[in-house]
Amino acid sequence: MSLIGETAGAAAADVVKDGTDESFIDDVVEASRSAAVIVDFWAPWCGPCRQLGPAIEKAVLAAKGKVKLVKIDIDKNPAYAGQLRVQSIPAVFAFVDGKPVDGFMGALPDSQVKAFVDKLAKMAPGGASPIDDLLDMAKESLALGDLGGAAQAYAQVLQADPQNVKALGGMARLYLDSGDAEHAREILAMVPPDAKDQGVDSVRAALALAAEAPSDTKAFEDRLSADPDDHEARFELAKAFAGSHRLEQAADQLLTIIEKDRTWNDEAARKQLLTVFEAAGLMSEIARNGRKRLSAILFS
Repeated sequence: MSLIGETAGAAAADVVKDGTDESFIDDVVEASRSAAVIVDFWAPWCGPCRQLGPAIEKAVLAAKGKVKLVKIDIDKNPAYAGQLRVQSIPAVFAFVDGKPVDGFMGALPDSQVKAFVDKLAKMAPGGASPIDDLLDMAKESLALGDLGGAAQAYAQVLQADPQNVKALGGMARLYLDSGDAEHAREILAMVPPDAKDQGVDSVRAALALAAEAPSDTKAFEDRLSADPDDHEARFELAKAFAGSHRLEQAADQLLTIIEKDRTWNDEAARKQLLTVFEAAGLMSEIARNGRKRLSAILFS
């Protein structure tokens, strides 16, 4: 076997092992202070045990050390199975910080086994914190369009950590998107001065665009109808679009100016375009598509 193979085998043996009543304290209770530990009580004659075992092993190995598995044959080691009141097998218990925290009886589908192990990985020392889980919930709620759910998750984070930058940025974005710029500014004022966060920067950029946006676009639209090369009118129209959060339309107007005259007004259109990208989110579709178009213009 190669050195790499030997190392991988040793790592797997440390994560998945056979346990006994004599080794239970060391292998399960003490080990669970540094990683979540799953105890799988099984027996050679148990068909569902043979079905469940490989699924647990696969999920545990995928957790990369955050979860360990100890397999205990109850025919040879009945003591702790009795203490935990195991009445049928397979019986699975999860330990964290020396205590049982979760478990199930019987065989489960692979997807449920994986979900069980993934949940334990977050509970383990060094796993995701409750605040991380709430931020993930907020992100999922936003993706589903559930603004109320996102607001509730952010509020729970801020109750536990009033200066959490990601939650402050997320809450400010919710206020801004609902048309309440005043509350968005109040939330941003709570962000620590030295904090760096793309979400916060995005809301700040959007508020800056709104602050300088003209309220009426008709005059600029009329000027452009008369003269499509009136860059000043197009620039003001782009500012109006950006201020009302029509960022894709704003980017299109600014890119049109750059395409016709890259250096107009000391590259004002390009500078404003970068602010639009930041307001949309640097990884947003608006920013990605805009950067592609900008590159095509600049390097054509």
